[in-house]
Amino acid sequence: MERRRQIKQFVLQNFLFSDKEDAIDDHDSLIRGGIVDSTGIHELILFLEQNYQISVTPEEMTPATFDSIHSVDAFVTRKLLA
Repeated sequence: MERRRQIKQFVLQNFLFSDKEDAIDDHDSLIRGGIVDSTGIHELILFLEQNYQISVTPEEMTPATFDSIHSVDAFVTRKLLA
């Protein structure tokens, strides 16, 4: 399963309680859309750290980084290439 799809499945199952991929677009705002709050972002960060063996620093914990499936995937890509 590709990484973006894994991230999307995590968001769908843990925040939207759905398995329908069309419930959210990869570019939809998770924060402005009310899908995740600060606690949800922390849950998402833990998922990313555990599944992709990355470390998210406090400086990287910005709304822009975790605003959409697309931005989260791009962030993980950058971390893995660093």
